[in-house]
Amino acid sequence: MLTAAGRPARQRWTARSGGGGGGLLAALSAYAAVRAAALVALAVWSSAKGTSALVLLSRRWDSLWYVRVVDRGYGYVLVAPDGRRLSDLAFFPLLPWLERSVAWLTGFAAPDAGLLVSAVASLAAAAGIHAVVRRSVPDRPGVAVAAVVLWAALPVGIVQSIPYSESLFTALAAWSLWCALEGRWIAAGLLASAAGLTRPVGLAVAGAVLVAAGAAARRGGVSARLVAGAVLAPAGAAAYVLWVGARRGSLFGYLDVQHGWGNGFDGGAAFARFVWGLAARPPYVAGPLLAAGVAVLLWGYARGFREGGPRLPPPVQVYTGVVLALALCSSGYFGSKPRLLMPAFGVLVPVAAALERLPVRWCAAVLAACGLGAAVYGAFWLNGSGPP
Repeated sequence: MLTAAGRPARQRWTARSGGGGGGLLAALSAYAAVRAAALVALAVWSSAKGTSALVLLSRRWDSLWYVRVVDRGYGYVLVAPDGRRLSDLAFFPLLPWLERSVAWLTGFAAPDAGLLVSAVASLAAAAGIHAVVRRSVPDRPGVAVAAVVLWAALPVGIVQSIPYSESLFTALAAWSLWCALEGRWIAAGLLASAAGLTRPVGLAVAGAVLVAAGAAARRGGVSARLVAGAVLAPAGAAAYVLWVGARRGSLFGYLDVQHGWGNGFDGGAAFARFVWGLAARPPYVAGPLLAAGVAVLLWGYARGFREGGPRLPPPVQVYTGVVLALALCSSGYFGSKPRLLMPAFGVLVPVAAALERLPVRWCAAVLAACGLGAAVYGAFWLNGSGPP
């Protein structure tokens, strides 16, 4: 398809999305528009149902566990009706630390401070995703913009706007990956360490930094900065796990905490049984649809290894693969899977690359439809079962 000036539509899209700062501005503007639409949809839906959008956003589910850590520190254990002992030690400390700091600086209540932290972190995550994809696919800047919008428009994208750790973790992970790809080893290690203080899947970021450091060492030798970055990368996660172990008097104390919540790595057996159970009972379609969704995720991941994918750098592949494996191959509450998969933004790159090949108006229409759909679904979801 040619424009009036004779330029292919794909070249128009690339020119409009721009490189460097122009592409980033487009990405952040589109991201903010999707998030604003989600909040407006939630406000309208909540008003119609007589619920409070603010309560739904910041004062339910895991948000309350983080606030309890802010207010009282660690040590709370809830005994569930089925006898499980749910310890707040399952929640990594960086988000409550930031909530406490912002609350102290602003005078906000802890839940409202958490909303501010998540808002800033989500924008940092969008910028980080743009930077990583732009670095990975340098000749097609429109792919980076589309990837950011797709991440904003995930069906459970509303989680990016609530005081959960997904936005903060994704921001730290994306910028750590970018620093590793750029050879900025101290920054990469520090950011990976911070990601390790945010979620257990911080190990995926540490692994990616180590892979990047190993490749750089083979190419150009070992430097003090490279070694320091590699040592720093797993330090945050290791420090918290060891602290929990010391607090509970067992080297494997953190695993015991997760076991209390019903979480563990079983290679995907429990998830497979869950999908099969959905397929075996009415309305029968939920299981196949869920299996198809997983297949799309795996396709996106595999496509990232191929030259025409476009091919992603090995550190991004490692990071994405570990996030997918830990989310899909662990037991626990399966309603959490969609948000646990949210940091695996690498699987969106092949989809973004396909969209970028479309004429500008078609690409914009698809992304706008995804954003509006996510906004409506997010309002419905938070007014229903919501994220556990």
